Amino acid sequence: MLRLESDHGWWLVTHPDHAHLAGHFAENWGNAAFRKPLPREQVLLAIHSHDDGWAMRDAAPSITRQGKPSAFSVELVGKYSAFEEINLEDYLGVRHHAVMLMAEREPYAAVLISMHTVSLLTEHADRSTIKPEQLPLLDKFIADQRVLQAKLLDAVRKDKRYTPEQTTEQTIKEHFQLLQACDNLSLLTCTDYKQPATLLHSLPMNDGGHSAVRVTSVGERSFHLHPYPFGERPLTLQFPARHVYGKRFSSDADLQHAFANAQVQTLTVTLSK
Repeated sequence: MLRLESDHGWWLVTHPDHAHLAGHFAENWGNAAFRKPLPREQVLLAIHSHDDGWAMRDAAPSITRQGKPSAFSVELVGKYSAFEEINLEDYLGVRHHAVMLMAEREPYAAVLISMHTVSLLTEHADRSTIKPEQLPLLDKFIADQRVLQAKLLDAVRKDKRYTPEQTTEQTIKEHFQLLQACDNLSLLTCTDYKQPATLLHSLPMNDGGHSAVRVTSVGERSFHLHPYPFGERPLTLQFPARHVYGKRFSSDADLQHAFANAQVQTLTVTLSK
């Protein structure tokens, strides 16, 4: 779950809906300057579906020790911490489930989702927020994901649907980085992040170079991007969210009742040059 504080409560966006928004960004990615991803179908599938494993968990949201919805918030942008607020074993189970759902469907996409998961838990995770006795569980999960990636990549490279160029280490890395950038932009959107930010990773250009993309808030869920990576400008997209009233909840059941009875509404994001 992702949360954005309002005057009277919280806007809540599920992980799958946040990922679907990232997928819509990826669908529009590419112009005279920025390179479009190939193979397109598999890369877009990975980005659009990378958090589908969270659907059941997000259907029953829980609260933090302070009574807030337990969710990614604006305070966590650029960080990957607060593990003290979650059950690590359950969390890793959700992450594994998301990868395996895609592995059975499309190995190319599953590789990218697994790489994203490992990156979150290595390059961005705050290990100090994880109990020392749980670190072996985390490290085993990461090692198992890397073994799985190797098996999936072997299958991908034997698949005649792909050209040798589409399965090189560099190409796979660039597609993983596009997933991270679109995921990052969706997080900024869903939390209406007000500070200047730079999307994760420099992205490939048509001239063979790479460029970072700077994001600046210019209004409510409205952002300027420089350089601008999309074909359409401005780009306006919608995503679903629910508004729950109240800043603190007495129990998980209290929040779950409010969430279940909240009407699904449509929020809009506008990206411009």
